[in-house]
Amino acid sequence: MNKLKGIHHVTAITSSAEKIYEFFTYTLGVRLVKKTVNQDDIQTYHLFFADDKGSPGTDMTFFDFPGIPKGKHGTNEIYKTSFRVPTDAALAYWEKRFNRLNVKHTGIQEQFGKKTLSFTDFDEQQYQLISDERNSGVPSGSPWKKGPIPDEFAISGLGPIVVRVSYFDYFKQVSEQVLGFIEIDKEGSLHVFEMGDGGNGAEVWVEHNTVLPPSRQGYGTIHHAAFRVNNREELEAWDKAIRSFRIGTSGYVERYYFGSLYTRVSPDILFELATDGPGFMGDEPYETLGEKLSLPPYFEEQRKEIEGLVRHFDTVRSTKQFEKEYE
Repeated sequence: MNKLKGIHHVTAITSSAEKIYEFFTYTLGVRLVKKTVNQDDIQTYHLFFADDKGSPGTDMTFFDFPGIPKGKHGTNEIYKTSFRVPTDAALAYWEKRFNRLNVKHTGIQEQFGKKTLSFTDFDEQQYQLISDERNSGVPSGSPWKKGPIPDEFAISGLGPIVVRVSYFDYFKQVSEQVLGFIEIDKEGSLHVFEMGDGGNGAEVWVEHNTVLPPSRQGYGTIHHAAFRVNNREELEAWDKAIRSFRIGTSGYVERYYFGSLYTRVSPDILFELATDGPGFMGDEPYETLGEKLSLPPYFEEQRKEIEGLVRHFDTVRSTKQFEKEYE
């Protein structure tokens, strides 16, 4: 059985599909590559933001569950999502940009020998930018060519996910024995685990935290994180392997854009394994990715009903000209 290749995607909960579209498109310069619905709750948008081509390992996705309360950060949660930028100089660009646009941030810091910049959105969702300047391992994606951020500063993919747990020994045991992670570094209470070829695109940072109260899921928090496998055959091998440890799984789930397998490594932490393909261009051309409401074929008969449940909002960008913003 092949090892997990790296991070596939992170899925979070937002209070507003419209506002998160504006934030990712115009503030972060990350491309919306798919506007669809939660396949388990069709009144809920599922938005996918990724690199220029919607490559695996580059997408952060959002649900906007109607009526859900605000989440509460604490321990026992997938706490923060990282995005990769090419250099340390890119972080200096983002610090100035965040100051200009009134995005809350911590300033540039250093963790595990790499420069980072943590920031939040309007829901207090937690993010960080991480520099690839001294990175090796899983390659990143490509910046959105027609977006507002110059390529030399632009976000190109996902970096380490940050998890907080109060039960570190158990989490470490499951991560290493079941998922095949390897612990490679530690700073204080923060531990680095890697998978596949390692590097920023294949790391999970785990904070051992017994001080904070338990988190509560809601908007502004992460729903789950996913890791990459090649194909369905590998997913089914992983299904058998995980079940052999008497840990439950969802079994194979068809998501049309990729295949999935879900498992809870603890009651609070939901992980997904997802295939690299078939990807996001099967039902839309490259030029207009994310501009219409896309539905998998098995939902097309319900299109009229679904369009009546979700609010329409305009995501057309192919007719717009973005000026590159150098500050």
